[in-house]
Amino acid sequence: MANDHSQSTIIFPLAKVVIAGDVGVGKTSLIRRYCAGTFEAPRIATAGMDFQIKIVEVNGNSIKLSIWDIAGQEKFGAFRDTFYRGAKVVALVYDLANPTTLDSLPRWHSGVAQICPKARFVVVGNKLDLGRRVMREQVEEWARSMSLPCMETSALTNEGVDNLFQTLAELAAQKQSK
Repeated sequence: MANDHSQSTIIFPLAKVVIAGDVGVGKTSLIRRYCAGTFEAPRIATAGMDFQIKIVEVNGNSIKLSIWDIAGQEKFGAFRDTFYRGAKVVALVYDLANPTTLDSLPRWHSGVAQICPKARFVVVGNKLDLGRRVMREQVEEWARSMSLPCMETSALTNEGVDNLFQTLAELAAQKQSK
């Protein structure tokens, strides 16, 4: 369903959103599901980075999101700092069916926070459709210790995807209004 932006004003011209996490957690699938309404499986891993633009309504106004898909492979680690610069909001994505991807989130968080110390973060468990091997309590405990909100999504079924990006847009709008 397309939004009618003719009645709203773009009050925040551009907000950079970074989607970060290990290779294979579904970062690209989340972005494509949200921006294009499609799901493609299996996917080839993102090389370096990719980005999409999407205009989102927040409190009757529009915000233009520049959504950056950062490659999860270690070989691209040297370039990540450049891609993080200017991020207002960051989704730290892990795979609900793969506990080792949750263990990597502190590394992803600190990597982005060093470059963008004022960025806001959201913890996102993806692949809800595959079943849970990461216990919710474990995630919530870590997120609570960092004062970060948690969400769960499935790029395959579209469960929680719109809510995730709406939350990211709202956090970005709050960031830019301060």
